Amino acid sequence: MKQSWKPVDHIELLENGEAFFPCVFEAIGQAQREVLVETFILFMDKVGWGLHAALLGAAQRGVKVTLTVDGFGSPDLHDDFIGPLTAAGVRVQVFDPQPRMLGMRLNVFRRLHRKLVVVDAQKAFVGGINFSADHLADFGPQAKQDYAVMVRGPIVEDIHRFALATATPKPRRPWWPRAPKAQGMNRPDASMPSWASFVSRDNRHHQTDIERQYRLAIRAAKRELIVANAYFFPGYRLLRDLRNAARRGVKVTLILQGEPDMPIAKLAARILYSYLLRAGVSIHEYCERPLHGKVALADDHWSTVGSSNLDPLSLSLNLEANLFIWDQRFNQHLRERLQYLIQHHCQHVKEPEAGHQLMWRMGLSVLVFHFLRRFPKWAGWLPNHHPALAAVTPTGQATEVTRVNEAQLDPEQRRA
Repeated sequence: MKQSWKPVDHIELLENGEAFFPCVFEAIGQAQREVLVETFILFMDKVGWGLHAALLGAAQRGVKVTLTVDGFGSPDLHDDFIGPLTAAGVRVQVFDPQPRMLGMRLNVFRRLHRKLVVVDAQKAFVGGINFSADHLADFGPQAKQDYAVMVRGPIVEDIHRFALATATPKPRRPWWPRAPKAQGMNRPDASMPSWASFVSRDNRHHQTDIERQYRLAIRAAKRELIVANAYFFPGYRLLRDLRNAARRGVKVTLILQGEPDMPIAKLAARILYSYLLRAGVSIHEYCERPLHGKVALADDHWSTVGSSNLDPLSLSLNLEANLFIWDQRFNQHLRERLQYLIQHHCQHVKEPEAGHQLMWRMGLSVLVFHFLRRFPKWAGWLPNHHPALAAVTPTGQATEVTRVNEAQLDPEQRRA
C-alpha cells in the first residue's frame, strides 16, 4: 500500500513552548465543538495550569473535551487539578495507570509518548512538546529545545480520526487507533504545493511505520539530509542507510545532544560516532540546553516533525506519531532554524580518536550493532502487561474502561 498523503492548507513550525503554548491555548479558546488532547507529560506547573484553564473554559461553554495522558509520564495529577475538569464534563483518561511500588514507577515500557491536539476537526498540532514549563526558556539551563507543527486542511481528517479513536475507545478492540498504513514513498501530486502524511507507531499493526518512512527518505535523498534528534540510538538498518547516503555523496548532518537531560543518551549516541564519522557524516552536538526535538529534512521538500526519537524505546516500544511533510517552503524554514542551531549553539564533533581508544570503541560498536539488530525482537520479552485506558472520576480516582489482550480481538483484526 502506498503512503497516504493529504493536502495541507496551512502548516506552521512552532519552536519551543514560547510559540507552541500560546498557539494551542488560543485554538482551544476558540473551539466551538470538540477538543482532543494527548500528551506524555502534563505537570501541574504554570503551563499545566494554563492548559487546565483553557480546557475548563472550553468545557464550560459546551465544547466536548477529552484529555488523555500517560500514566508514567503524568503520574502526579492531584484531585484539585482533575476534579474541576471532570466536574465540568471533561473526559480525563490515563493510559496504563499503575501504582508505585516502594516509591518507584515500574510501568516504564510501552508508553503513550504521542503529543497531539485536535480542535474542531479543523486544526491539529503534532510534535514533541509536552505540557510542562521545562519547554520555556525561563525554566533555566535545563529548558528543552523542541518543535511542533500546527496544520489546517484535509490532512487534519486523518489526525482527527486517529485522536478520536483514542478519545472514544470501543470494548473488545485494541484501544490504540489505526492510522493509514504507510509502506511506500510515493511523491504527492506536484500540482499541489503542500502535502502531509500522518504516521503512527504501535506494538501491533504499525510497529515499524515511522522508522520505515525515515529509511525511505534517507535512501531517496540526493543532496542533503539533516536529522535533529534528542535520543539517537537507532536500529542497525537505519544507521547503515545514513552511512550509505554519506558515501554516495549526500551531505548528511546529525544534530544530537551535547547537554542531555539524561547523560546516558549522550553516551549511547557517542558509541556510534566512529561508525558514522568514517563514512563522512557530519555530527554536531547542541550544547545550549537539552535537545528534545525529533525533526528531520531531506533535499528540498521532505521533512518530518513528531514525537518519535530514533532510539529503541521509540522505535520498538512506545506509541508514537509523526507528521511527514512534502512542502518546499516548510522544508526551507526548518533548514534555516536547524542551521541557526549549528552555527550558534553546536559543537562540531571531529574525527574519532586514534590508537587503543578507537579500537576499544570499534569493538564496543560491534556489540552495539548486534544489540540494535535484535532489539525489536527482544522488546517482545520485556514486561508486556495488557494495555489499559482508564477514565478518571470527579474525585480523581482512575476507573478502568478498556483492557485489551490479543485473544479478545476478532479474526479480522488478528489477520491485520
